[in-house]
Amino acid sequence: MKHIGFLSFGHWTPHPQSATQSASDVLLQSIDLAVAAEEVGADGAYFRVHHFARQLASPFPLLAAVGARTERIEIGTGVIDMRYENPLYMAEDAGAADLIAGGRLQLGISRGSPEQVVEGYRQFDHHPREGETDADMARRHTARFLEVLSGDGFAEPSPRPMFPNPPGLLRIEPHSEGLRERIWWGAGTRATAEWAAAQGMHLMSSTLLTEDGGVPFHELQADQIRRFRDAWQAAGHDRDPRVSVSRSIFPLVSAQDHVYFGLERRSTDQVGMLEGGRATFGRTYAAEPDELVRQLEQDTAIAEADTLLLTLPNQLGVDYCAHVLRTVVEEVAPALGWR
Repeated sequence: MKHIGFLSFGHWTPHPQSATQSASDVLLQSIDLAVAAEEVGADGAYFRVHHFARQLASPFPLLAAVGARTERIEIGTGVIDMRYENPLYMAEDAGAADLIAGGRLQLGISRGSPEQVVEGYRQFDHHPREGETDADMARRHTARFLEVLSGDGFAEPSPRPMFPNPPGLLRIEPHSEGLRERIWWGAGTRATAEWAAAQGMHLMSSTLLTEDGGVPFHELQADQIRRFRDAWQAAGHDRDPRVSVSRSIFPLVSAQDHVYFGLERRSTDQVGMLEGGRATFGRTYAAEPDELVRQLEQDTAIAEADTLLLTLPNQLGVDYCAHVLRTVVEEVAPALGWR
């Protein structure tokens, strides 16, 4: 059995062939897509976060709205760039969204992906300390975020408060019990996956790894997952870890599917340069359901993961994305034993 959700990048563009021509279109359709995902039997609705781009950027209003409109599915991010975040403000927003959703938030965070602007986090008034890299700053923000999510008091109350305080030091409110245990780290390497395990964060692995192991992408990713699980066990956490992988999977069952993704039948892994280093990009899967089953059976990373996030082309509209989800859930997943 696997959790099957979608991951939307939340693109919009003022083009006549785009179903999302404005930020309003993306936000409202993202809510509708989450509702549709729940209706077709999917398990999760996840959204990318990018700043300075025509994409989803501020996740918590959207997550709260999705939580209010759905009842069962997990809702989350993949991922929030911690270089840009105020950890305490983020903890307040996350706690509120999780309470609205009834404890269904699965929050993916990370150092972040390549930016649209040069050192955009500085525009948000976040600056690395002396001798610190931007990745170090992201981990520092993360450590503080995880710390305040614990619910322990840390702030000295005013001797003359506006409202009566409970005894002792005060914590961030609203506090959502259990949210600390539903934080995921988007790891681009095997080493960062091991670090995430040590911190007690679940692993979110995408269709990109910022290293080249000289083996097929899914084997490199499977090794990352195994190292994560080993590191989790070594850390002695008293709960089970979770692992998600993202894939572009398109069953070809209609003429429209063939028009959109028929050429992706020939897709293969790619190795390229990203931010000055070698990176491995996973293939797109596009084929008739029977052939997809055969191909996906050979994907060792999917086999290792408990959660599969399908990257959906949101600019093709809610109905088409829901069609892709339904086909995977109803025609592909059962044949693989995922349902």
